[in-house]
Amino acid sequence: MGRAARDRDRPTSEGTGLSLDISVDIADPELRAAAAEVVDSLVAEKVASKLTAQDPTLWGKEAEAEARIRLAWTTAPETSRPLVGEIEALSSELAGEGVDRVVLAGMGGSSLAPEVITATAGAALVVLDTTDPGQVATALAGDLNRTVLVVSSKSGTTVETDSHRRIFEEAFAAAGIDAPRRIVVVTDPGSPLEALATEAGYRRFTADPHVGGRYSALTAFGLVPAGLAGTDIGGLLDGAASAAPLLSADSTDNPALWLAGAWAEAHARGAEKVVLGDTGSGIPGFAAWAEQLIAESTGKQGTGLLPVVVESADAPGFADAGGDATPVAIGPVAGNASLSTTGSLGGLFLLWEYATAIVGRLLGINPFDQPDVETAKKAARSLLDAPNTSGAAVPALVFGPVEVHASAGWRPQGATLAEVLGHFLRLTPEHGYLAVQAYLDRLDDASAAVLRRELARVSGLQTTFGWGPRYLHSTGQYHKGGHQNGVFLQITGVVRKDLAVPGRPYTLGTLQLAQALGDGRVLAERGRPVLRLHLSDRAAGLVELSKAMGEIPW
Repeated sequence: MGRAARDRDRPTSEGTGLSLDISVDIADPELRAAAAEVVDSLVAEKVASKLTAQDPTLWGKEAEAEARIRLAWTTAPETSRPLVGEIEALSSELAGEGVDRVVLAGMGGSSLAPEVITATAGAALVVLDTTDPGQVATALAGDLNRTVLVVSSKSGTTVETDSHRRIFEEAFAAAGIDAPRRIVVVTDPGSPLEALATEAGYRRFTADPHVGGRYSALTAFGLVPAGLAGTDIGGLLDGAASAAPLLSADSTDNPALWLAGAWAEAHARGAEKVVLGDTGSGIPGFAAWAEQLIAESTGKQGTGLLPVVVESADAPGFADAGGDATPVAIGPVAGNASLSTTGSLGGLFLLWEYATAIVGRLLGINPFDQPDVETAKKAARSLLDAPNTSGAAVPALVFGPVEVHASAGWRPQGATLAEVLGHFLRLTPEHGYLAVQAYLDRLDDASAAVLRRELARVSGLQTTFGWGPRYLHSTGQYHKGGHQNGVFLQITGVVRKDLAVPGRPYTLGTLQLAQALGDGRVLAERGRPVLRLHLSDRAAGLVELSKAMGEIPW
């Protein structure tokens, strides 16, 4: 353990000949000192260079088989370069056909990275990562004559994405548009979706199968939709390529080692949550992408880091983070941040991927599997197979437009909605967290997102917010596999105008409710309290919820 690492204020590439396109600044001196010793060990063990060389033994024998087929992302800045010309050629071809509106059907890693890339560049991209009929109908209402649908699924069997494809294909045909000319598929070679694309005549891109979904930002999954939307994907890869030598270096200047070391040391001290706040990075949505990366990679075997995305550096949970949480600034250090990361978007993608893979080694888990994600999918499928039992049960309580349902094992109590919420929040164990899960329209019901801030402010709990079913492909893994101290508030709503899924025996509304109920069932089976508030009138229900926030007894 070198004295220089312990005395260093932060990693720097000065004098090394390496580019400092990215940096990590650890503001907490105690955390910096502790992380320095971890960095020394990682350097001595040559972890960074082994990771770049795709050494599958870094995470132990049990993880070796999975790691062997999940490490190609380390060289993506170079291996993805040929895609730039291919995507530009297709973009020009579509423009020649008058097509300039891009709709992306994808979940998790297939949508989060493209959304960040396009938002940062100010490019338009319609993202469908939902089963809400209203939000899908809004996307359908756009000018289909100018629309191309990118269907992005690594497995090729993602139920949400398959539903979107079916709905848009039917809509294109109904509008007299040649659907195969308007659908672009991104998938792994050999997947069912690739076979379907070949048979149907869709344009298609196959990605490197040795990259997991949440590590795929710099592969075809991130680049195809972003490039078709008009972003400079070549420049994105340039930023990542500039950072790659530093991230591959077995050096105490390597910022990925510092980020991983800080996370691991904070976790060892009881900070099992990582609070992510943007402090002026200029990269909107990066925290949501990082949320999936961290939660799915580390939340397993009863351990892991829970990412908590907050609105700003002065938000509840960040400004007043306690000993169970590490506030991380995306951008310059601000407020109560213990550490921060800065750099280009491409460089930051690669930095956080390296750091997450390395912290998996430090926590003793496999960062490339997601053993608990499938359980909620199976539960939802079982409800779809029994449609007569998938509807909402009789509510335990009703407060105007808000119907109250609770998981088995506890009964909601209170004469008002505020009292019910207060009783529910008090079920949270010490150092636990609250997860708010909104199965609503991310556009029309956007005001639901304010519930995170208000509940965090009232309760003092670390509070996450996820749009369902999007969070199932993100924090859903941590909820079942990570620290078992969460309580879960689901919000569902009446569907006024449903959408049929062509060729399937269910509608989007049925699927959406089945996903909520299925995940709630799995959480309850793990002994976690689940409170579901069903809004018989979405707008009025959200108003009622907002009012109750200010009256919660605490």
